Amino acid sequence: MKVLIVDDSASMRMIVKRTLKQAGFANLDFCEAENGAEALTVIEDECPTLILCDWNMPVMNGMELLKKLREAGNSAKFGFVTTESTAPMRAEAREAGAQFLIAKPFTPESFEKSLKRVIG
Repeated sequence: MKVLIVDDSASMRMIVKRTLKQAGFANLDFCEAENGAEALTVIEDECPTLILCDWNMPVMNGMELLKKLREAGNSAKFGFVTTESTAPMRAEAREAGAQFLIAKPFTPESFEKSLKRVIG
């Protein structure tokens, strides 16, 4: 399964990959982008099945990316990995088409719990 990790921090992208592996999701093929605009190009080229995206990024934030994808008919599984996780944000994410929101700091268990429902 191809997974796109979108975060403006290279170290956070690395931590997300490592945490996914620790959570038991070892057979994933990763690609990366540092903002939503770059992610659109990567999505077109790589066709990921799952997108893990930060909410707050320069150029194009995660919510803008998600809305553009859904408007274009892209139904890739999408979840936020972000520092903010208020109830209104979770509701906004769900309404826009996100399957989950994982709050930072996260654990392998939080990834396992959220992703098991999404990718089995």
